[in-house]
Amino acid sequence: MAKKEKSEYLIQAVSHALDLLEQFHDDVDELGVTELSKRLKLHKNNVFRLLATLESRGYIEQNRVTENYRLGLKTLELGQIFIKQMGLLRQAKPILEDLVKKCNETSYVAILKEQHIVYLDVVETDLTVRVVPRVGSRLPAYCTAAGKIQIAYMTDEELDQFLPKEFKGYTSKTITSREELKKHLHLVAEQGWALDNEELDPGVRCVGAPIRDYTRRIVGAVSISGPSMRFSDERIEKELIPLVVQAAEDISTKLGYHK
Repeated sequence: MAKKEKSEYLIQAVSHALDLLEQFHDDVDELGVTELSKRLKLHKNNVFRLLATLESRGYIEQNRVTENYRLGLKTLELGQIFIKQMGLLRQAKPILEDLVKKCNETSYVAILKEQHIVYLDVVETDLTVRVVPRVGSRLPAYCTAAGKIQIAYMTDEELDQFLPKEFKGYTSKTITSREELKKHLHLVAEQGWALDNEELDPGVRCVGAPIRDYTRRIVGAVSISGPSMRFSDERIEKELIPLVVQAAEDISTKLGYHK
């Protein structure tokens, strides 16, 4: 018996559902049943059944005001899972381990989620005095190196939407002025790395650099964190910044990024 081609096993309804999801791209954030019917060349009843099924599972949601449809949170969750399990972490782990061998300071990979960063992975220093690992913790983006480097390339309009209405001063060094923070982020974008100068925790400094994927989009950050007594300005400038920038570039390259 001849082996069947994979194309013979395709389920048309599943294919149509995926075609529907793929209509939401670039600047297309909402579509109605009529427009989807035209794009997919399917009867409105078929489109409605597809939408109802996807909506029930959270992959599509309806804007109750316009009655149009848009991608649901489940699609974001899948994307984050892919980055975490198949892409970012798998490629980052050996580079993160090598980074710690070179500087012997705790290093992280973090992603941006809403107004916070989430540390996905950490490799610790073997020194007695160290920063407590925060894998899985949600920390404010505006006063962390891994957060600032990921939001620094946003436009002013995007920042206005992203930044909280009120800034909490975690330490005396936390930037709590919106305009001052914007100026600071412009500098961060120009230099390509960010510094957390005891802005979240007293006595802790951190440097971070951006991770980009094959689309040139920033998908995360690498950061090196440690006690201020070991993170002098000179060491940060001459050793830690070059190391973290190179590590971020190496991970980006593995994700398909080219300058």
